[in-house]
Amino acid sequence: MTTPSAALRSPLSILPCLFLLLPIHAQQPSPPDKSTFHLFHPTPTEWMREFSTDRPDQTESPHTVDAGHFQMEADAVTAEFDRDRTNGGDVRSTSWGSSINLKAGLLNNVDIQFVLDPYAHSRVEDRLAGTVDQTSGVGDLQTRLKINLWGNDGGTTAFAVMPFVKWPLSASEVRNGRTEGGCIFILGCELPAGWNVTAQHEVDFVAGTDRGHDTVFINSITFGHDIIGPLAGYVEFFSLVSTAPDSPWQGQADIGFTYALNKHTQLDFGCNFGVTRSAPDFNPFLGFSLRF
Repeated sequence: MTTPSAALRSPLSILPCLFLLLPIHAQQPSPPDKSTFHLFHPTPTEWMREFSTDRPDQTESPHTVDAGHFQMEADAVTAEFDRDRTNGGDVRSTSWGSSINLKAGLLNNVDIQFVLDPYAHSRVEDRLAGTVDQTSGVGDLQTRLKINLWGNDGGTTAFAVMPFVKWPLSASEVRNGRTEGGCIFILGCELPAGWNVTAQHEVDFVAGTDRGHDTVFINSITFGHDIIGPLAGYVEFFSLVSTAPDSPWQGQADIGFTYALNKHTQLDFGCNFGVTRSAPDFNPFLGFSLRF
């Protein structure tokens, strides 16, 4: 006669237990096919990807807003300060304002964005000539379409393209009234030890002289890492080269931080520092992002 303790030690005795567990395992939910979701059939909240924003660094994110959801990213305030002493001059430039990027997830891998500068103010003081020029008003409006080609919902790399156009709003003190546009190519990668890197190449067609357009090439790279708890940080290098005559290249070294209030809300702050004479001396900013 087999004792109860011996029966429990017998390998065959666990088979009934395994059969009991099979129905439980079969009932575990599997990830849905997210390609079925769109603007009017939103992705369920539990299947939304990790919060990803195009700010605060100048390098965009390769990830899109989940289908049927919305995101707002804004500069509460941003400012630029520059002092130009080339050719014996002394010109001080200051500008400040705000910007808003409103996003909507059209498909699982496509979102549309509307970028508006609700207010822009600039002041240029020529200290040798004793003149001051000031302008202010509502800035430009852009429409951007981000298309993720891979890595949106997993993997160690992600890639996206984002064509955009700046609409020809009526010319004003702060708007040139010209149509401009371009395309951005974004590659993100996960690195060892919790680091991540995102690189960007951008080609812009901006208004030039004689109603023509000049080409601007922008390249940037950002390295980011969590610091402690909801606080994360990044360092970035940004470069701009234009085909416009006598246009020197601009370089910036940037640093910034993000603080996640929850999985849908984030604060950020930082500063971009010019490393070439043609770039602004420094550009501090404070902003926030939220999705719903």
